[in-house]
Amino acid sequence: MSLIQRALLSVHDKSGLLELASVLAAKNVEIIATGGTTRYLREHGFNVTPIDTLTGFPEILGGRVKTLHPKIFGGLLARRELDSDLQEAQAHGIGLIDLVVVNLYPFREVVTRPEVALADALENIDIGGVSLIRAAAKNFTHVAVLTHTSQYQSVIAELEREEGRLTLATRRQLAGTAFAYTSRYDAAINNYLLAEQNDGEHAPRHSALEGEIMVVALEKVQSLRYGENPHQRAGFYRDSLSRETGLAGARQLQGKELSFNNIADADAALNIVRMFETPSCVIIKHANPCGVGVGENLLEAYLRAKATDPLSAFGGIVGCNREVEGETAAAIAELFTEVVLAPKYSAEALKIFAQKKNVRVLELSELRLAPHASLELKKVAGGMLVQERDSGTDDEQSFKCVTQRAASAKEMQALCFGWKVVRWVKSNAIVFCNEQQTLGIGAGQMSRVDAVKLAIAKAGSLKLSLEGAVMASDAFFPFADGLEAAAAAGITAVIQPGGSLRDADVIAAANRLNVAMLFTGVRHFRH
Repeated sequence: MSLIQRALLSVHDKSGLLELASVLAAKNVEIIATGGTTRYLREHGFNVTPIDTLTGFPEILGGRVKTLHPKIFGGLLARRELDSDLQEAQAHGIGLIDLVVVNLYPFREVVTRPEVALADALENIDIGGVSLIRAAAKNFTHVAVLTHTSQYQSVIAELEREEGRLTLATRRQLAGTAFAYTSRYDAAINNYLLAEQNDGEHAPRHSALEGEIMVVALEKVQSLRYGENPHQRAGFYRDSLSRETGLAGARQLQGKELSFNNIADADAALNIVRMFETPSCVIIKHANPCGVGVGENLLEAYLRAKATDPLSAFGGIVGCNREVEGETAAAIAELFTEVVLAPKYSAEALKIFAQKKNVRVLELSELRLAPHASLELKKVAGGMLVQERDSGTDDEQSFKCVTQRAASAKEMQALCFGWKVVRWVKSNAIVFCNEQQTLGIGAGQMSRVDAVKLAIAKAGSLKLSLEGAVMASDAFFPFADGLEAAAAAGITAVIQPGGSLRDADVIAAANRLNVAMLFTGVRHFRH
């Protein structure tokens, strides 16, 4: 057990500090503090030793240097089990410090403000605080370190229970948390300095990909019952360096706890509905859309999405890009649904969903992607794949007609709809659609022609006519067979990236079949 006799307090966030200081004072712990913390505690009647009184040296450089002194770090790093350390400390008039309470300047909060100046960002890089934390954590066998207000209550309870002492197990756990805290802090600085670069001519680029080291910082949002399968442990973590909220910022209004698969599927739904300006709905199963619809209102959009594949829609995830009102909620509630995601819900909609207590209702007010480059990470054995997110919409003005017949205005509208959807379907991906809804989706097939045949079969099983519909393909057609099968089913126009060695053969087949074809020049594989 380590008896706490002397504590150093230096906090930006003073929440809960008075209660902690009261317990320390009651245990006759000497309190040392930096300028702002000293003033705060003295205003509330505490006896505090200012840091400059201890060091005999004032804070300098506008507060940039205040704790970086041998009388502080010697007191933190002295090894109590070594007589030589204790004798040296005594010779230099260094008193031992048993507890450090530090939280850092709010760097991340500052740099996420719009148009933050570089000078403001740099002034919020904490130096002394990080050094105090690391020194105390390194010597955790003798020193305890608190880095977050959420730790105060458990430490107070232990100090009361153990008569002013903290166990080695507690100090070790606090030290581990402290190093994670400073690691996340440094990661935020790294992320800011290597943030996206935009030269004004190209899309934003994330320069972190140019470096030799990439730092990731994650904060737990919640523990999950299990992962993709019941035998796998899992948790949901927030990217603490990201400037967009995403699903980690969603508010659950009702329903059972979210599962691993719920969250993954809800993210797929979010990716699709955020692509559309008009009211839209998507129904997701196993990370793929089984239907997408747009309409004059949300009810129309939902019914069109459901019509694509109502069998697969059972037990699906519904994503909406508009407020869910009563009529739409009633329609969704007719079918067993795992999760509903929307920016807002009317009182009537919430009342309807309340009758389906297991339905998880998520509210996410901000659906738009952050207007900057961000990264996607995929774990592989022994490493991590990292790429810039395939975000934003492609420039429709750059789409090139490569056939003798150009797409009609109606076909063009449908092609643009399909192109927005197909990029979020697992490769190989094919989407049949009109300008308002998907009609058949072929996802995750090993060959492109099989994806076409699957989409045709899906549409046929529900008697959805493909006459006059269009086809979107996430990548080029290596042969003309997929196009020929689609044309035989009634497809009149196609959108695809192009880039195959056999593009000329595919274009010739399209001309022979009187099918309009657009090349986008952009591939959207999704594995």
